Amino acid sequence: MITQRYLDELTYVVVGAAIEVHKIMGRGLLESVYHQCLKEELALYETVKISKRYFNKLQL
Repeated sequence: MITQRYLDELTYVVVGAAIEVHKIMGRGLLESVYHQCLKEELALYETVKISKRYFNKLQL
């Protein structure tokens, strides 16, 4: 069951990863570049376990 706490933690990780990618890569790149970088950044978060079903649903 997905709880509000789980969603809050997931949101925190995703937004944090997006900010980190933007800080490192800067602006003005193609969306596909940011997409790949975000996938790599999220892979670094070992403490957050996202089931394959929801991971694929996010299309990452």
